Amino acid sequence: MSEYTAIYEQTRDGWWAHFPDLPGCTAFGTTRAEAERDAREAVAAHVALLRDTGRPVPEPTRTAV
Repeated sequence: MSEYTAIYEQTRDGWWAHFPDLPGCTAFGTTRAEAERDAREAVAAHVALLRDTGRPVPEPTRTAV
């Protein structure tokens, strides 16, 4: 599976992750480690949904430095 760039943001309630190349794909965890685990699951589910519904799966285009 391709690797998508994740943006992690800490809030007072925990950590959010979103993926610039996968609009609408987000994950949340009360800890950063939990958010990272849930983010991997969210990407897999999002890509599976796109494929199952016949929609194109975008290639990763962004790189974080």
